[in-house]
Amino acid sequence: MLRIDQYTEVFVEYLNSKIKEKEPKNLYDPINYILQLGGKRLRPVLTLMATAIFESDYKKALDAALAVEVFHNFSLVHDDIMDDAPLRRGQDTVHEKWDVNTGILSGDAMLINAYQLFENYEGETFRELAKLFSKTAIEVCEGQQYDVDFETRDDVRLPEYLKMIEYKTAVLVGAALKMGAIVAETTKTNCDRIYEFGRDLGIAFQLQDDYLDAFGDPKTFGKQVGGDIIENKKTFLYLTALEKLDPAQSVQLQHLFTISPQDPSEKVETVKQLFIESGASEAIQKEIESYTHRALKVLDELEVKEENKENLREFAQALMYRSV
Repeated sequence: MLRIDQYTEVFVEYLNSKIKEKEPKNLYDPINYILQLGGKRLRPVLTLMATAIFESDYKKALDAALAVEVFHNFSLVHDDIMDDAPLRRGQDTVHEKWDVNTGILSGDAMLINAYQLFENYEGETFRELAKLFSKTAIEVCEGQQYDVDFETRDDVRLPEYLKMIEYKTAVLVGAALKMGAIVAETTKTNCDRIYEFGRDLGIAFQLQDDYLDAFGDPKTFGKQVGGDIIENKKTFLYLTALEKLDPAQSVQLQHLFTISPQDPSEKVETVKQLFIESGASEAIQKEIESYTHRALKVLDELEVKEENKENLREFAQALMYRSV
């Protein structure tokens, strides 16, 4: 098997070979732009790795991996429009560089392009890939809608939040791995197990992201620390703290999540202290550990060589420590 960086290199080379200038330019240029903005390409790399893990040629999974990456970037284009985000990966978002209508239409074309890539597979492989993709795509949309709904709801509960991050983030990680397993034509049990591994790891990763957003090192986190607090996002930390704090502190926390001061530093520090005092910061770390343990337990049950499992264990560790 290759190293993670080697899979990434192979995938990026394949992606670049598929990017062509086409007419109408205002439909296809934005697609080429977002696909070439970079990113770590983790999801397509997982697809290639999964195929190799099951003793099949990873190159057979390149089109499935590309479909995963195109769909992921489609979701980013539309998310950026919904959030009115000016930047993506340090560059102008599609709707800022062009306009909202172009972003919508180019995003729609990307979704269709992702489906088209499965046409390069035949018979049962095509059917299983398309079926999984359709299920995953609708779940991602549902997760995004939950996220939007939570912005205006004051009665969000932890199980709802966990479902939201599962659908918005984790199911695509699981699907990326399962697609590789489907291309490798391994057993249904293996396909289901590697999906569970990816889904649980994806939830752990998102919870870790929530934790680092509040308590991470600004030098290594890669984003503004305290961003979720500044934007009044109802994360695992907020919802847990709200449940555990005494009534007066609960009211204080709720109030802090209704204001947007020009200088948010004092607000951020106060909220972080409430997260610590309530035990929310400890609770999220236990939840991260729990989902990571669940993922690795499923990995142990995969019917593959132990050395192949080790590659995924290393990937999981690198992902959680943000070293990939």
